[in-house]
Amino acid sequence: MSSPAPVREADARHSVRSALTSPRLLRTEVLAGLVVAIALIPEAIAFSIIAGVDPRVGLFSSFIMAVVIAFTGGRPAMITAATGAIALVIAPVAREHGLDYLLATVILGGIFQVTLALLGVARLMRFIPRSVMVGFVNSLAILIFLAQVPHMVDVPWLVYPMIAGGLAIMVALPKVTKVVPAPLVALVVLTIVTVAFALTVPDVGDEGELPDSLPYLLVPNVPLTLETLQIIAPYALGLALVGLMESLMTAKLVDDITDTHSDKSREGRGQGIANIASGFFGGMGGCAMIGQTMINVKASGARTRISTFLAGVFLLVLVVGMGDLVAIIPMAALVAVMIVVSVATFDWHSIHPSTLRRMPKSETFVMVSTVAVVVATHNLAIGVVVGVIVAMVMFARRVAHFTQVVRVEQSDPGVRVYKVEGELFFASSNDLVYQFDYADDPDTVVIDMSESHIWDASTVAALDAIETKYAAKGKTVDIQGLNEASLDRHRRLAGHLGAGH
Repeated sequence: MSSPAPVREADARHSVRSALTSPRLLRTEVLAGLVVAIALIPEAIAFSIIAGVDPRVGLFSSFIMAVVIAFTGGRPAMITAATGAIALVIAPVAREHGLDYLLATVILGGIFQVTLALLGVARLMRFIPRSVMVGFVNSLAILIFLAQVPHMVDVPWLVYPMIAGGLAIMVALPKVTKVVPAPLVALVVLTIVTVAFALTVPDVGDEGELPDSLPYLLVPNVPLTLETLQIIAPYALGLALVGLMESLMTAKLVDDITDTHSDKSREGRGQGIANIASGFFGGMGGCAMIGQTMINVKASGARTRISTFLAGVFLLVLVVGMGDLVAIIPMAALVAVMIVVSVATFDWHSIHPSTLRRMPKSETFVMVSTVAVVVATHNLAIGVVVGVIVAMVMFARRVAHFTQVVRVEQSDPGVRVYKVEGELFFASSNDLVYQFDYADDPDTVVIDMSESHIWDASTVAALDAIETKYAAKGKTVDIQGLNEASLDRHRRLAGHLGAGH
């Protein structure tokens, strides 16, 4: 399978120029941005409540970050805004120290992200296995759906047929035409129905008060002391790590959907710059949003930075200039949109019986572990870390079984030859010391390592222990056949590790 073509900055600029000169492509980008902006409003308000701040803090953060990341990010069409994961990280700061300390935390978190990106943390993405990625995608889909459940419980009965109607529109309309994004049509139709028939159902206005003024530049009013740094630094580092992990994972997902490869290092720097800007404009910070990104890329077909930029611009226009109109959009319409996104995001092939039969049980266990931890903690970063650790343990366990020690028949009765086969590291070399007959072997023992490789100090320590055991019985060991890398490691470490007896 060929690897996706890389998205170079020149290619990204060409895509933007193509969209600007093509009415069809421009319409797609504009309408996608509008749909995303509408979907951002209730979530930004909800995340503000989680963080313990005024709704305007989350809304302004979403506006600033979407606009900034459109210029600084490395993944075109990905949406960055205020998120629940970041809200959970910084909520204690707002609760215990106030808004100014929260803004300072966001700014410092952005600085950490830029630093980590410059140090090359994005390259660590290559160590995330496919099974963890599938678990990440499936858990995201589940979380997106679970986030809609509160809007479907203890609500007027009219909400349910409205949700069903929205789902029907989004399933049927793409089969007829794709000129206008189906989610936008569903939002408009259900809003018109609500107003025309004066239906009493929950709407966006019920989620919180919308701001009526523009964001402005400010400097957090906190003392520039070591004590302040001690308060905000742990939360800022948490924000940086969670934000980078979610953003880079989401970028990789969009890479797969669009069959392109984005600049992860630039995306990391862009996330940091966006968070710094958010903090200086009174925002609560954020990271890439999987739900809104899927609306933008999958449901609406956007592919360029234009949609991301316009999502931020439309968001500000809607909440400040058209707040009264936005407030009457029924929540049932947004719930329907997010349910479709949830279903489209889930990797249904991964749980098909035929797939589960073919897939190694260890791979399935890694995927299920990732999903279970994410759903239990509502924290994507924790789930991914646990998934990677489980995958590493499973891999080490599997590879360890491929190592063996074979006794080679020799014509010389005074020499015993053993051949070690396989990859030698901590998991496979721990039992190496028990594979030799120290009591009955002759005075000269040869260990042929030509079909093995030494990967770590644990293996060198095991070889030292073997030599020590033979030496205790007056016998000599000759280790032969080491490749260049293994020989270099053995020469540097042998005799300096305090091998046990």
